[in-house]
Amino acid sequence: MGKLRHNSTECNANITAVRDALYVLNGKWKLPVIVALADGPRRFNEIQKLVGDITPKILSNELRELELNEFVERKVIPTTPVTVLYELTAYSESLENVLEELKKWGFQHRERIIAHRRQVPAEV
Repeated sequence: MGKLRHNSTECNANITAVRDALYVLNGKWKLPVIVALADGPRRFNEIQKLVGDITPKILSNELRELELNEFVERKVIPTTPVTVLYELTAYSESLENVLEELKKWGFQHRERIIAHRRQVPAEV
């Protein structure tokens, strides 16, 4: 944790920055929704299917909040019936490095936990 060492002023600034980021990206669904949209625009049901275990109400709220924070754009296409597509904005690209590091860490963590469970004998 050597890189995380800092003085009190830096500590407060760092905590504020992390809190701001977590406030915008809070919960377990926002980042998976962003990842689901990484390959291009998708309809609501497509996003729900890709993300998995998310209710329509929660997905709707998450998309609305992502739209308010300018990560997602909602496009209404005047067809019959109306088609609604969600897509990432240019601003969402600012999360690219964060998501890449989270994915790497997630893979490493999963491998570590699986390896650890293989070493620990099962309790009877």
